[in-house]
Amino acid sequence: MTPEVNSLYQQACSAEYKEDYKTAVEKLIQAINISNNDVMLYTKLAGVYSEMGEYDKALSAYAKVASLKPNDGYIYISVGNIYESQGKYKEALEAYNKVAQMCPEYLYNYLNIANVEYQLRDYQAAIDNYNKFLATYSQHWDARENLANSYVRSENYQSAANEYENLYARNPVAFKDYSDYGLALYRLKDYEKASGFLEKAVEREPENISARISLALSYQELDKNDLALAQYDAVFRQQPALNSLRLDYGNLLANMGKDQAAIENYKIYIANYPQDARAYQNIGVVYKRMNKLDDVIFNYEKALELQKDKKDIELEEDLAECYHLKKDYPNALKYYDAVLLVKKDDYNLKYNKALVLHGMEKYSDAIAIYEELLKQKSNPDIQNNLAMALTAQGEDFLNAKNYSLATSSFERAIELGSKDSYAYYSLAKTYRACGMNDKATEFYEKAIALAPDKTQYSEEFAEFISDSNKPVDIKISSENSANEDFEIKDVTLSMDSVKDDTQDRVASSRSFISAGDEDYKKQNYDDAIKNYQSALQANPSDEITLLKVGNIYKMKNDNKNALDSYKKAIVVNPNYSDGWFNLGLVYAGDGNTSKAKECFHRVITLDPNYGYAYYALAIAYEQDGNKKEAINNYKIFLTHNKDMAVSKTVIEKIKTLEK
Repeated sequence: MTPEVNSLYQQACSAEYKEDYKTAVEKLIQAINISNNDVMLYTKLAGVYSEMGEYDKALSAYAKVASLKPNDGYIYISVGNIYESQGKYKEALEAYNKVAQMCPEYLYNYLNIANVEYQLRDYQAAIDNYNKFLATYSQHWDARENLANSYVRSENYQSAANEYENLYARNPVAFKDYSDYGLALYRLKDYEKASGFLEKAVEREPENISARISLALSYQELDKNDLALAQYDAVFRQQPALNSLRLDYGNLLANMGKDQAAIENYKIYIANYPQDARAYQNIGVVYKRMNKLDDVIFNYEKALELQKDKKDIELEEDLAECYHLKKDYPNALKYYDAVLLVKKDDYNLKYNKALVLHGMEKYSDAIAIYEELLKQKSNPDIQNNLAMALTAQGEDFLNAKNYSLATSSFERAIELGSKDSYAYYSLAKTYRACGMNDKATEFYEKAIALAPDKTQYSEEFAEFISDSNKPVDIKISSENSANEDFEIKDVTLSMDSVKDDTQDRVASSRSFISAGDEDYKKQNYDDAIKNYQSALQANPSDEITLLKVGNIYKMKNDNKNALDSYKKAIVVNPNYSDGWFNLGLVYAGDGNTSKAKECFHRVITLDPNYGYAYYALAIAYEQDGNKKEAINNYKIFLTHNKDMAVSKTVIEKIKTLEK
């Protein structure tokens, strides 16, 4: 560089220092006109142009430098910086890669490469280069922050959380990535810790929608529903059209028992994302709780259609149950069969299938399954249903005049201990059709004894006696009349006498019940039991009287006899919800929460509005340590309860469980 050129160069440097870039450029161009191949002059000119924001001129000057000094890889660092400042990340990456090829010893270049890869959203490549850089410059905290952000965006949440944890521990005051750290923790299901960092993110940036969403979801997972609701409300105030969030919002509302609001949000989500099977399934769950079976079925079947490549056994099982409740037995059977292909040995599923076949009047198939299940374990419900199926099958045989098979079916039903008077009545008709009058008489009398209020039995029996002109011995009971002598005579029983006998049985039963009720009021419990039991001798199928007997035994802390009476009540009437409820209370009192829960679930199945069944079920779950189910059932109970004092107590229980 000649003295003249050097002088111009120094003047240019002085002007640059004073930020007089125009003069600096003029002096450098003058110098270049004198010394056209001086690398230093072009390098300085490129730098001044960069400071002026004249990036194209700067790049042109660097191109000249590269032509004069082709082996100088460091030129491309400056070229890369210009492209990066222009947002031309692909060109910047190309320049930095040239540096890597020509000057591999320049390890700081890994940071340049990683930064532009991050901007290009090539997060995995960015991660690799940040780690290469940090292998040498381990205390470069900005690089570590960028590495953590890259981990988040590549969904490597554990590595992200590790980096953020170190950054936060090093300098909590300077830490600013609360939102991304909270997101990483949320994805790792560390909801408590996530909510803490996300709360700080929202506090610092109230408009940070992403942080609010993650915070709402964290609260939701922690069952802090009111806090989650507040965050969702804030999000929708800022972005009411953020419909991608409506599914999670609907789930929260559904969990809070806000069914109608949940449905509205699910519908908004479905309108925008009609191919998401989850939305149809979730809205179906809410409709099921509302007992809107047609809506449940429509949405469940839509969910199945959308996930046709994935067999959802639980959903098919729910569909079977819905069709079953609707008494659409063919469709219920279709889904039960589909589920049983997978759950081949599921006891309850087989039982439900048998019930459906029973409802479809496919008695032989139902009977076969009932018998199979009873071989596995004793079950009074199944035994009762088997007896009913045999009775119905026998009726078909009777109507077809196949008396042999009819007799076999009715006899088997009775052998099972059936309390269904119809089995005895039908067997009487079968024997009558076969001309076996003694047997017919025996079973007519047994049918009438079981159901004295059914005048059809006594009228037909009287007709049968009249037709056959068969004398019948009337045996007068001498109970409570030991000092009286009665003459037993053979008389022909007329229709009127049968009616009178039936009426006498009913009157006798009612009389004993009234006497028992009076004793109960006076707290003469032993006398009450005796009167109730006398009433049951006249009418053994009276589930209400059986319940009364059980209640007295329960008051006397005689749980064994209480259980026996309650079980008899539900055997007589398997759909007797009060019987199931009281049976569950006795089991719960004995500490048998498993049996108690079965009973309370049965009550709810029979009567979804039986509020105290939910309360009792919640207590049972609480005793088992299942807080989530306990809370859910307490909340459902609150929707049925009208007693403010009880509601207050339950609300306090819920708060305690949610801590």
